[in-house]
Amino acid sequence: MTSTYTPKPADIDRRWYVIDAEGATFGRLCTQVARILTGKNKPMYAPHMDTGDFVVVVNAEKIVLTGNKELDKVYYRHGGQPGGLKAETAGNLRSRRPDRLIEKGVWGMLPKNKLGRRQLRKLKVYRGPKHQHEAQKPEPLAVG
Repeated sequence: MTSTYTPKPADIDRRWYVIDAEGATFGRLCTQVARILTGKNKPMYAPHMDTGDFVVVVNAEKIVLTGNKELDKVYYRHGGQPGGLKAETAGNLRSRRPDRLIEKGVWGMLPKNKLGRRQLRKLKVYRGPKHQHEAQKPEPLAVG
């Protein structure tokens, strides 16, 4: 019987990456960010542990939505009261809160449990080109 590989907490090396979202396609950026947050880009990946790295996304307002997603893609939320369903298009959300658009896209690709919430906390998204994580010396990462 094969045992599950479990990396030791001391073996997990957390790195910081900065990704420039200017001109990047929304879905392709989110999949690459989710892959780094979960740690699937590392050889020591374990699905039951948080082995991922930190990701800083800058220029979130300059992301590209292909096709008709500006108008057709709709995000819903409910306040809990009768008639409390709110709908917002992706184009409207991007103009109002572009950082929230990327967070929602990445959250859709992470597990919906404690592990996924812990992984999402390692994502930092900023509207413009400036961020406050220079002390961590993030490595630039190209989005393909």
